[in-house]
Amino acid sequence: MSEPHYFGVRHHGPGCARSLVRAFEALQPDCVLIEGPPEGDSLLPLVVHAGMQPPVALLSHAPDDTGLAVYHPFAVFSPEWQAAQWAVNAQVPVRFIDLPVAHGLALEKARREALQAGAGEADGVEEAPEAATPPTATDDTSTDTTEAPQTSPDGDPLTWLAQAAGYADGEAWWNHMVEERGDGEELFAAIAEAMLALRAEWGEERHRSPEHARREALREAHMRQCIRAAQKEGFDRIAVVCGAWHLGGLQGSKTTAKADQALLKGLPKLKVQSTWVPWTYRHLASASGYGAGIDAPGWYEHLWLSHESRQPRAVGWLARVARLMRERDLDCSSAHLIEATRLADALAALRQRPAPGLEELHEASRTVLTMGDESVLRFIEDALVIGDRLGAVPPDVPTVPLQRDVEQAQKSLRLKPEATHKTLDLDLRSANDLARSHLLHRLNLLDVPWGTLAKVGRSSRGTFHEVWNLQWQPEFVLRLIEASQWGQTLAQAATARAIDHSQRADHLAELSQLVDRVLLADLAPAVAAVTHALEGRAALTGDALQLLAALPPLSNVFRYGNVRQTDASQVGHVLDSLIVRAAISLPLACSALDDDAAEALREKLLAAHAAVGLRQGAEQTDAWQRALVQLARQTSAHELLQGVAVRLLLDEGVWSADEVASALSLHLSAGAEPARAAAWLDGFLNRNAVVLLHDAQVWRLVDQWLAGLNEEHFVRVLPLVRRTFSAFGPSERRDLAQRASQGARAAPAATAHPTWDEAHAALPIPLLRDILGLTA
Repeated sequence: MSEPHYFGVRHHGPGCARSLVRAFEALQPDCVLIEGPPEGDSLLPLVVHAGMQPPVALLSHAPDDTGLAVYHPFAVFSPEWQAAQWAVNAQVPVRFIDLPVAHGLALEKARREALQAGAGEADGVEEAPEAATPPTATDDTSTDTTEAPQTSPDGDPLTWLAQAAGYADGEAWWNHMVEERGDGEELFAAIAEAMLALRAEWGEERHRSPEHARREALREAHMRQCIRAAQKEGFDRIAVVCGAWHLGGLQGSKTTAKADQALLKGLPKLKVQSTWVPWTYRHLASASGYGAGIDAPGWYEHLWLSHESRQPRAVGWLARVARLMRERDLDCSSAHLIEATRLADALAALRQRPAPGLEELHEASRTVLTMGDESVLRFIEDALVIGDRLGAVPPDVPTVPLQRDVEQAQKSLRLKPEATHKTLDLDLRSANDLARSHLLHRLNLLDVPWGTLAKVGRSSRGTFHEVWNLQWQPEFVLRLIEASQWGQTLAQAATARAIDHSQRADHLAELSQLVDRVLLADLAPAVAAVTHALEGRAALTGDALQLLAALPPLSNVFRYGNVRQTDASQVGHVLDSLIVRAAISLPLACSALDDDAAEALREKLLAAHAAVGLRQGAEQTDAWQRALVQLARQTSAHELLQGVAVRLLLDEGVWSADEVASALSLHLSAGAEPARAAAWLDGFLNRNAVVLLHDAQVWRLVDQWLAGLNEEHFVRVLPLVRRTFSAFGPSERRDLAQRASQGARAAPAATAHPTWDEAHAALPIPLLRDILGLTA
C-alpha cells in the first residue's frame, strides 16, 4: 500500500490554504481525507454550490436532546474548505475522518449524567468536547497548530521556535512564516518536521487532563483507521489534511490497527443529524471562546483575497481603512494613504519581512491616519480586523420545517438576517411592518431574540411605531431546531410554547406579561389559553403584591390592543376583576412593613395606579380611589405609602387642597416622630417638586415643619429629606432654591381652572380619530 501524503495545517490559516491548493495541483490526489465529522460526508458536495458563501459551519446535534450539539466552522481561507472544494470539483472521493460526533456527544452526555449524579469525572467518562453548545463557537475536531502543552514556560510550544528566530511570540512567527506565504508542498514538509520534533519533546504532557488525553487518543485512533481503510481500497495518492499537531499521532505513529480497534470498541453512540448553517467572523475569532479561533478573521480574509487578485496587501488594506474613516467623516486624504503605505513598507524592510503584515499596517495607520488616536483604531479592528461577515447556505440544505417557515417569512417580509447591529423602525399601520412585528414577537416567544424592542426613541406604547434592535446570531438556527418540538410553523410553535409557559407560570405578573406578548405576536389561540390560565390563577391568589404586579401589562393590552389591530377585549373582564381584588387587598398589604418592603411596594403601587388610569372604568376607578382613601387614613400603614396615597388623591382631584393640608399638618406636626414624618413627606412629594413649587399652602407647611425641628431631630431627618430632594431634577432644585430665597410671602396664588370653550376644543377630534385609526 502506498504511503499517504500528510498536510499539517492550522485551522483557518490562509497561508496553509494557499499552499495546500498548490500542493494538490502538483500531487493530484485520488482520495482526500479531512479532519472533520464523518456525519457531514453527505453534505460535502454542497461546498461548491453557488449559494454556499462562507463563513459557514457544520451543525451536528442529537435530535432527542438538542442541548447536545457541536459546530465545525469553515471560512473561505480554511485549508479544510479549500481541500473539500478541490476534491469535489475534481470529482475525487473526499471524506471526514475524525471521531464521529455520535460518539463524542454520547460521551459528553455520559459525563454530564455522571456529574449530576455526584460521581464527578469518573474513570472512563469522556471530557466535554472543545465543541460546546452555543453561543460559543465550537469545534471538537480543532486542535490548533499553536495549541500549547501546559508545561511550556509561556504556554505555547511554538514560542520556543519563535524566540530562536527572533520573534516575540509563536503567533507572530507562525503568521510570518506560514500564513503570509504560499510555498506548496515544501511548506508542509517543514511544518511536519517542526511539529514532530515538538510533539516528541512534550509528548502527552500537552493535555489538560487524563480525560482530554483519552479524547485525543480516540480521535487519532479513528483517523488512523480511516486512513488504513482508504489504503485498502487501493488509492495511490491519498491526501490527509489535519491539524499539524496531529501529525505526531498519524504520520509518526507506530500504533497497530488491532490496538486502535480495541481502543474504539464499545464506545457509546447517539443518533445525530447534521446540516450546514451560516456563521460569522465574530464567532470564528478567538475572542468568542472558540477553541481553534483566530485573532484576525478579517485580516486573514484580506490575505486570501489579495493573493487571488494579486493586489499589494498594504495598498488594499489601507484603502479599506480609509473608506471606513471617510464613512465616519474622519479626515483621510490620498496623501495620508501614500505616507502610510511608505511607512508600512519601511517597517517591513526594517524587520526583514517581504511585505507588511498586520502589525506594520496597524502601526502605520496609528501614526499617519489616526494621529495616535486609539479610539479610531478600535473601530477599525472591530470592522476590518475581526469583520462582520455573515455567511449563507443554499436553500436545499437540510432543515427542519420550522426553520424553513422562518426563512420563508424573512424572505417574504424582506427582513434579511445580518450579523451587524441594525435599527428597524416599524410603522404598524403598514401591513408589511405589522407582519414583521408579529414575526419578531413570535421568535422572542421561542427564545430566539433576533430583535429586542428599543428603550429609547419613539415608544412602542400608544403610538404606531415599534423600534427594534436587530442582530442575527448563528446559534439561533440551533434554537429553531430545538423549538421545532412545539410545531412545524412559527405560529404553531410559538402558540404551543406560550401555552406550555402559561401552565408552568408561578406568578400572576408573569401570566399577565405573557398575555401581552401573545397579543403582540397575534396568536389568537394562545391569547384565549393564557387568559384562561390567568383568570384561574387570579381566582386562587390572595397575594396583593401579585395582584398589583399583574395590572400594568394587562392595562397596556386593554388600552393599546386595538391600536395594533389586535382584539384585546378578552382580557377586559380579567383586568376589571383584578383591579377590584387589588383594591380590596391594598390597605392590608401596606401594613406592618419595614422601610425596604415599603419602598418596593411603592413602585408597584404607582404602576398599578397608572394601570387603573389606563383602564378608565368608572366602577374600577371608584374602587381603587376608595382603597387609596383608606390607605391614606390607615394608622397601621407605612408612612411612605400613606404619603404616596395622599399625593395620588390630590393629583386625581379626589381630595381637596384643604384635606391634603390637614393630612400634611397631621403628619408633619411637632409631635410626629421625625423619621416617620420624613418618610411620609418622601411619599407625598413622590420625587416631583411641582406640588412644592405651585402650592403655597404645602410649601408653608413643609417650611414650618423643617423650621420647627430641634437640632437633634434635624440631624436625624436630614439624610431622609436629602434623599427625597435628590430625586428632583436640576431645574426643579434650582427653582426650589430660588423660591426659598424669596420667602413664603412670594408664594404664587392658586390658579383657578380656566374656562374652556367646548365647541372649539371639539374641532380637532375628527382629525385625531383619523390619525389614530379610531372609530367614533
